[in-house]
Amino acid sequence: MLYRYMAGAVAARTGDEMSGPALLVAGMAVTGSPLTASWLLAGLTVSAAFGGPLLGVLLDRARRPGRLLACCLLGYATGLLLVLYGLGRVPDAALIGVAVVAGLLGPALTGGWTAQLPQVAGPERLSRANALDSMSYNVAGLAGPAVVGLVASAGGGTVTVLVCAGLLVAALPAAWSLPPVRARSAAPAAVPASPATVCAHPAAPGSPADGGATGRGRAIRAELVEGFAVIWRNATLRRATAGSAVSCCGLAMLVVSAPVLGAELTGQSGHGALLLAVTAASGLAANAVIAAWGRVRRWDRVLARGTAVLGAGMALAAWAGTFWAAVVAAAVAGAGEGPQLTALFSVRHREAPARLRSQVFTTGASLKITSFAIGSALAGPLAAYSASSALVAGAVLQAVAVAVLTAGRRDKGSPGEASRSARGGR
Repeated sequence: MLYRYMAGAVAARTGDEMSGPALLVAGMAVTGSPLTASWLLAGLTVSAAFGGPLLGVLLDRARRPGRLLACCLLGYATGLLLVLYGLGRVPDAALIGVAVVAGLLGPALTGGWTAQLPQVAGPERLSRANALDSMSYNVAGLAGPAVVGLVASAGGGTVTVLVCAGLLVAALPAAWSLPPVRARSAAPAAVPASPATVCAHPAAPGSPADGGATGRGRAIRAELVEGFAVIWRNATLRRATAGSAVSCCGLAMLVVSAPVLGAELTGQSGHGALLLAVTAASGLAANAVIAAWGRVRRWDRVLARGTAVLGAGMALAAWAGTFWAAVVAAAVAGAGEGPQLTALFSVRHREAPARLRSQVFTTGASLKITSFAIGSALAGPLAAYSASSALVAGAVLQAVAVAVLTAGRRDKGSPGEASRSARGGR
């Protein structure tokens, strides 16, 4: 089951990594307008902050969360295809609106999928499974932009969206077959549902059958409030959520400034993409070591130290005088980013109450996506001045994230806090 989960996760996340660049390339190819292309990308990402928490509630209430994930994959792919079909035929504002609606489903491909990992791996294999799951992000980060570039060169910009949608659809069987929530296994057996039925009625058996839309709406609102309260009241979750969001904002500085740095050092902006590939490959290697190593007891420390190493790599890149020095700096940054993501997932799995786990993951993913978009917007003017200024700003943000992650932390309090949080959350 874990191998099928990983295959589906790699396909879905590679499609997700492709979606933004694919819309950019297709928008430019059809309309010739960088403004339209950038607004399509912005629409696809900005709505994640609103979609994530609601998706989390629906996944936590679902009889079979994997089937709801499959519906989200199908909806995301359909949204991308509608945008592609409408380019040059439909007003740009309408297409941006479609991208915004599709973007609401984006957190399902990241946090929503990861939240199902305990049902797949079980507690005895969760530590290793977390590292493997984090590696799927590194693989997708390497493959997604590369596939967009290759497909666009061979078949044109519009084909990239078709390939992206194909990868999302390829992940449907893995999502559909994810196991049910074990805590609800004692509930009365349900009649097997069709995909259309599951998409339309994702609520758990415990929801009132005769409550109507008003009753369901109140229950969903109450669970939204409860999910945010769990993140806020649990100091470990609060630190991890806030610190990772700040760090992701700083990571955007690295992504935006990499092409500029490549151009400054070699005269070719394409070498900046190689730096990002080195970062992703280094993160993949670091997570492979963690997966082979086995259990890690203090994931809180790994989270903070990984963030610090990421910041150190960005600072080194800011002062790199040669391209090879920048390659070393990119490798250092990746060696921090990979374990940072694994540690973040492990902290969330450990601290989140089981019945609210999906909401904790999708809310965290939404905040990270939104903070990355904010960081990208801030990085543009800085990188236009110089790559070093953007990288220094990113390193400062990583230092702020480390301060958030370590503020008020008690070394021996984390496991006890986790058990108290779980009891209180239920």
